[in-house]
Amino acid sequence: MFDFEKKIQDVVDAIVDDQKLGRDIDKVDIYRHPDRDVVVELIGKLRRIIFPGYFRDKNYRGYNVKHNLSLLIEDVAYNLTEQMVLVFQGDGMTPEAARARAEDLCVEFFRQIPQVRAMVDTDLQAAYDGDPAATGKDEVIFSYPGLFTITVYRLAHVLYTLGVPMLPRMMTEHAHSVTGIDLHPGATVGKFFFIDHGTGIVVGETTVIGENVKLYQGVTLGALSTRGGQSLRGKRRHPTIEDNVTIYAGASILGGDTVIGHDCVIGSNAFITRSIAPGTTVSIKHQELQFKTRATPEQLTVISKDPG
Repeated sequence: MFDFEKKIQDVVDAIVDDQKLGRDIDKVDIYRHPDRDVVVELIGKLRRIIFPGYFRDKNYRGYNVKHNLSLLIEDVAYNLTEQMVLVFQGDGMTPEAARARAEDLCVEFFRQIPQVRAMVDTDLQAAYDGDPAATGKDEVIFSYPGLFTITVYRLAHVLYTLGVPMLPRMMTEHAHSVTGIDLHPGATVGKFFFIDHGTGIVVGETTVIGENVKLYQGVTLGALSTRGGQSLRGKRRHPTIEDNVTIYAGASILGGDTVIGHDCVIGSNAFITRSIAPGTTVSIKHQELQFKTRATPEQLTVISKDPG
């Protein structure tokens, strides 16, 4: 037993020494980094602000709506500000400058909540109108992964456009981990956006999506190449999807110069790297299916008995 404990202590010493090499993975100053658990909790609280009758605190009473909302907003404002202070300090700001910046942006974020709610309302309508399986909007709000992801994206996009580091991506990556939908907070998405089913969808940072756009599972709106790495930062890498476009399952549309014109329909599994004129339907022609019938055990028995 003593020998085992000594070996474990030797391992501990070796790992501690390894953590002193000064690499990015060796950072231990946790007070300069946001808390992922707090960010995830903020998403839940912000959903209660977006959908007050659906995700409310069950301890609150309906006749105290304004008071309850005030408490909730103060809670979110405090915790959001503290997380922003951390990321701004991590970017090199002094504690005083980081707090002043965080407080200003937090107020501006909440000022945009009514616009966010208006956009989410159009997304809810698009989901209900676009899916005959939806029995009601309540069902969409409670159970549709696409609407959850879009709601988180709408909130994160405000923070992204305000210049808040890290937090927007943490928010959308949480939604990604829950739903399988990777919607970058930097993308620009218009009203009445509908993601049906959703699993495996990827929408890159510089994607521009117009109004009344519908995406099905497995769609990629991505970059044509990322071999340039960090040299591509800030450049258009992802496509533009104009109004009233439907993109069916498994389609890939790539490249910053690629524009899918309004009222297009992109069929399943299409691979597109050039612009498509408005009103065009794109589909794969002559996709050949092959069928091979294997003999059943009964047929094999008959064949084995055939004297010929």
